Formats: sequence, C-alpha cells, structure tokens
Amino acid sequence: MQIVTDQDVVVVGCGIAGLSAANRAVEHGLDVTVLEKSPKEKRGGHTRHSESFRVASSESDLESYGYEYNIDDYTPDDFYTDIMKQTNGKADDNLARTIVEEIGPTIDWLTERGVTWDMEPLNVGYTVARTFFDGEELVADLIEAAEEEGATFEYRTEAREILFEDGEVSGLKARNDDGDIEYRADAVIVAAGGYESSEEKRTRYYGSDYDAMPVRGSRYNTGEGIEMVLNAGGRATGQWGGAHMALIDSEAPPYEGGANRVDGYQYGVLINNNGERFFDEGEDARAHTYAKLGRIIFEEPDHEAFIVIDDPLKEHMRATGPGDWVTADSLVELLEKLGCDEPEEGVATIKEFNSATDPGEFDPDELDGNATEGLKLEKSNWALPIDEPPYHGYRVTGGITFGFGGAATDDRARALDSIGRWISGLYVAGNTTGGLFFDNYPGGTGLANGAVFGRIAAEEAAKYVGKEPVDALTADGGDGE
Repeated sequence: MQIVTDQDVVVVGCGIAGLSAANRAVEHGLDVTVLEKSPKEKRGGHTRHSESFRVASSESDLESYGYEYNIDDYTPDDFYTDIMKQTNGKADDNLARTIVEEIGPTIDWLTERGVTWDMEPLNVGYTVARTFFDGEELVADLIEAAEEEGATFEYRTEAREILFEDGEVSGLKARNDDGDIEYRADAVIVAAGGYESSEEKRTRYYGSDYDAMPVRGSRYNTGEGIEMVLNAGGRATGQWGGAHMALIDSEAPPYEGGANRVDGYQYGVLINNNGERFFDEGEDARAHTYAKLGRIIFEEPDHEAFIVIDDPLKEHMRATGPGDWVTADSLVELLEKLGCDEPEEGVATIKEFNSATDPGEFDPDELDGNATEGLKLEKSNWALPIDEPPYHGYRVTGGITFGFGGAATDDRARALDSIGRWISGLYVAGNTTGGLFFDNYPGGTGLANGAVFGRIAAEEAAKYVGKEPVDALTADGGDGE
C-alpha cells in the first residue's frame, strides 16, 4: 500500500462543494489534495452539467465586477421564505439561514476566484434572482485557481474509508488505478455528491421502475461518500425517499444529459398517455414546480407526458433538446404525432379545459391569477385557451438530479454523530448532506448550498488544523452553536 503524507486536508469530490472547499482551503495556506472518482475529462460532478445559482440579490449586486442580477430586490428573507415554502417547513432552519445569508458574499468570492457569470435569464417566467454560468467552464476555472495555489487533484480515485487515531480523523483510504492508497491528513471534507446515479439506490428509495429514470448529471454520484461518512459514525438524515426530479426532454440520455430543459410548460397543458391532465400546470412559477414535476410525470403511464400549446404561446417556450417540438394543424393530429395512446380523449380534455377558461391580461412573468373554473383539476394561473393553430407539442419525462437524504451536519459543515456530537476533523458539504430539502426544491438552491458550505467547511478545517484564516466572509466567525 502506498502511503501519501503531509496533507493538511483531503477533499473528496470536485463539484461546486469540493471546489469551494479546495479554493478556500488554499487561501488559508492549507496543503490540499482533492480526490475525484471520475476521469479527468468527466470531472466536476453534477456541477459540470449545471447552469444557475439562486442568489439573494440585495446582499451583493456584483457591480464592482460589472454584473447586475436579472431581477432586483430578492432579499435573504425572501430566499429563506422560498426554501421553507417549497420544503413545507421541514428544512433545517440553521442550514437554510446560513445559505441565504452567505450566498451573496460567496458569489462575490467565487467571482474573485475566476468564475464568470451571465446575468440574463435563460427564459421568461423566473421570479427569483439567478446567476447563470457554463458548468464545464466554472469547474475548469476553479480547478485552475486551486492548482495555482498548490492544490493537487487526483482523478479516478475513489475514497473508501475515513481513518481515525485517538478518536480524531487522521486521513482516509482510497483506491486508484494502481491499487489502494492511504492519504494522511488532519481533516477530511466529504463533498462527493449524492446517491442518485446508483440504479440500485434509486430502486431502493424510489421504487422498482426508477432504475430506468435518466440521471441529469454525473454517472459517478453513486452514494459511497455518504456511506463512508455514516460508516465513520455519522448520522443519516433527511428525506431519503425524496429527490430533485425535474421535468426533462423524453429523449435525454440515461446519464450526463445536463439540464435538458423544457421551459414554459406552465403556460400550456400537460397531457398523459390516457389523454388526461394530471397536474396544475399554473400552480407556481417554473422554478418552484419543475423539480417535483419530474417524479409526477414519471409515475404517469409509460413515464411520459406531452406539453400542448397553441401558436401564440410558442414565443414563451424554450427547449434545449435533444428532442424537438412537434407541430400540427389540429389537436388530434398533434397528439397522434406525439405518440399519445388516447389522442381523442386528449382532444376532449383540452376542449373541456378551454371551456373553463376566461382569462384577463396574460402576464408570463407573474402569477397572473388567470384560473380555470369548474374543472376537477383546476389550473391556478396562466389558464389560456389552447385554440389557435398551428398547435405545438413536446414529449417529456422525469429525470433525477439528486436525492434528499444524506449525512447530518451543523451550520459549520461539521459532521455529526447519531447523538449530535461533532466527529473531530470531519466535514461534509453539498449533496452529501441531508436535512435541507424535502418534498420539493427551490430552483438554483443546490449550487448555493454546495458553494456556501464547501467554503465554510474549509474555514472550519483551517481553524481545526491551526491555520489562521486570511480573512473572514462570515459575519462573526463563530461556531454556529
């Protein structure tokens, strides 16, 4: 066995949580090794396939860098309220508060580390401040920044076991192409993503058909990082049967398809293979429904559904492929082209829907109050009749982004054991953690979670190993207790 010594910190994973940890750690003068299970060309975890952060815009408008948020006046309190609303009040209060207070300064810091942003919204209909980015570029820029200050990145290296001496972390065992390796370190930060890319775990936690659900991001997020923390005495927490499951293109590949976005469904109707509506398309803005809608669609016949709109709505739609819009002069022809098993029933459903609409002014950027009346399943907003040909349709399914279960931490990213004690020297960040998301997910918050707690984990590790911080991004530098 090869022994690798003289590291202060080992970081497991190089998505946004691991990269934030590595960059903050080198700023503190720590000797850092980052272990990434994927090959170099696939590095970056789910972040490689991502595109946006949710940001409290009043905290930091990035004017010094020449950026402006696409929507102003989204305060930390607004952000906190959205997290609690979308998780039905179940989110850990301390974790949520930390994210909303720290994401503005963290975005500023990431910009200083070389990340570039596009502040223009990707489509109409957003109701929150967002920063957008190219995932591959962000990963490459943050790796370069960390390497320039001495961090080492090891690819095709899978962390296997956390090591202890006298009750404190002393490193970990890993495996690479040459065999087993032991990395000695005073602290370990596990930021290895979730369990969503494991067919076995998807079946265990979600049901027998979920082995077939497409994974939007990396194929390497198979849950061993979480298991490693739990085997080290960490506590399992969160909603293990819950997940960010998004509405995506039905032609998305099994893995690494990225966003495969199909936006604007909230303005039309969703029809299943039985020709029925099954969801209130106008319940809320896309950013607050898309991450639960994927699971709902996957539970429909043949795991698919069809977005149906008429021509005036086409300008409000956006799809990134690989599939394409289908167009026809009649609704029945459209549904037949889409492959709906019951096109005539679908036409009847849409006609009944049209009869229940009586819209006022349509506002795609706000909850406009245009609701149906008299349907068994009402539409709460943007209920416009689908009656102006040509008609357009798109086939969609559900894809998983990440699971909601993970290892327990406090608001300083410290791993907690089964009775709430900190496991000395062990930190956890990003989707390896649980306790933040339940039932649903406010779009763009996962990246914010990883960036904030990856940075905090490194700051806490620096204190633990005796390195004084070069500066403090947190308000009080306290221990969060």
